[in-house]
Amino acid sequence: MSEAPAAEQVSASMEETPDIYGAYPRLTEMQIATLETGGTRRSVAPGAILVREGTRSDSIYVILSGKVAVIAVDPLGEQRTIRVHGPRRFLGELGDLEGQAAFYTAEVAAAGEVLAVPAQLVRALVAEDPVLSDVILRAFLARRTLLIEEGTGFWIIGSCYSPDTTRLREFAARNRLPHRWLDLERDREAERLLRRFGVAPKDTPVVVWGDEVLRNPPNSEVARRVGLPVPDVIHDERDLIVIGAGPAGLAAAVYGSSDGLTTAAAEAIAAGGQAGTSSRIENYLGFPSGLSGAELAERALIQADKFGADLMISAEARRLESDNGQHLICLGDGSFVVGRAVILATGARYRKLAVPGIERFEGNGVYYAATFQEALMCGAGPVVIVGGGNSAGQAAVFMASRVARVYLLVRGGDLGKDMSRYLVDQIKQQPRITVCLHNEVREIHGRKQVETVVAEDNRSGERRSFDTTALFVFIGAAPNTAWLHGELLLDDYGFIATGSAAMCSARGRAGLRIDREPMMLETSRPGIFAAGDVRSGSVKRVASAVGEGSIAVRQVEQYLLA
Repeated sequence: MSEAPAAEQVSASMEETPDIYGAYPRLTEMQIATLETGGTRRSVAPGAILVREGTRSDSIYVILSGKVAVIAVDPLGEQRTIRVHGPRRFLGELGDLEGQAAFYTAEVAAAGEVLAVPAQLVRALVAEDPVLSDVILRAFLARRTLLIEEGTGFWIIGSCYSPDTTRLREFAARNRLPHRWLDLERDREAERLLRRFGVAPKDTPVVVWGDEVLRNPPNSEVARRVGLPVPDVIHDERDLIVIGAGPAGLAAAVYGSSDGLTTAAAEAIAAGGQAGTSSRIENYLGFPSGLSGAELAERALIQADKFGADLMISAEARRLESDNGQHLICLGDGSFVVGRAVILATGARYRKLAVPGIERFEGNGVYYAATFQEALMCGAGPVVIVGGGNSAGQAAVFMASRVARVYLLVRGGDLGKDMSRYLVDQIKQQPRITVCLHNEVREIHGRKQVETVVAEDNRSGERRSFDTTALFVFIGAAPNTAWLHGELLLDDYGFIATGSAAMCSARGRAGLRIDREPMMLETSRPGIFAAGDVRSGSVKRVASAVGEGSIAVRQVEQYLLA
């Protein structure tokens, strides 16, 4: 049975939700006055809907008097109140800044007055007003995290053994889209929902949002439904095409567009790249308390949008063609982009453990990222993390704050060999983390999800079993360059050669040759540059990737002026 309307639930207590992590601040009178210059005051009555889940809101509301309840409605029609806001608070979350559909419903609980401010104006203020930007953006970022933890948004229904279910879950997680997964193998509620919508189990996975059902949709269809920017044919030639939206690609998009270059960026899965999977980056210059990879990506996206860059999500580059100073990138859905110069920032993907049967647990106990999404699947733990670099260290520290025990398995004998000292110190000081040196995973066992990991001491050969709810793998990365073989010079490991290294063989399939010394980040094809982790010899650090993205833009400008 559905719960009572939010207005009736709230009227009983009328208690506001306390501020959590800065997610629900109160605006000052001066800040409200700033917003009011472009806003409209509106009297509202109990039961009035200000924002409806699943639809895009063109306004962000400031509550001047009265109360507003934020509610979540599931596909069965049941609703629950998750927030109550009073005077001087404002509605909205990250999606409102990015033109996405709302992941919540806002209903007036007590009569009063609200200030409706166009979302476009709020986006401009966030980009230009440092004080409002700090208040609003911090709140919106925190609210997105809370919505994810609470399982609001759309539902994914599918089997844990289905590769397409894993694909949809990864796409939602990487793009930080609030959602809930129902496993056909374990959740009785899943079958109930399928019967309601007339979907046979063989037609799963499905994405359900309200009364809308998407049957095994491609990532691009989910992106379009949510409101993420999706690929389209861009007929106009751009000055710069950026492929990849990790730190290097986002930096290139920001600096390119801010310098006046018409810029388009294409990303296969989600903005942020590998950095976007990090729960906390503490050694990035200017952020002494650290920031998450997702926060870094979201802030960069707002900057890129501010300067006019076009970003496309679920836009996988498949083919590169060059002719007479023009470069054409063909995307996976058949669309394409054309530019006078290209920056390749496709990054690298995590390598997988060579353990029999690991594939059947991927997305269901085996993960290659450690964010709030994955942490929700682990319960109280314990968890096993494999790797000796910064990604593994960051994951260990983050998971130790959420589960009872973390086992960090390192193949070598020195934790500090490939890991930053600040992470080593944090790990040593965290009593919930047990470091197991000289250990390598040999077996993974479980019925429907990971239950046991068997590791072997690579010195003595002794084996040890770890009972666990999840296995996180961070064992290095391989470049995303399979689509570039035969087009550009790659090194022995598949990374893109640049600068003097690109002179070793500067002939691509199109018969082009660089007759001059390539610039530092230029590849074996004129006008095509590489930045970040995908580049041979790059330093695998976020700050380095951002720096290379900005340097690559400068070299693009030099190339275009030549």
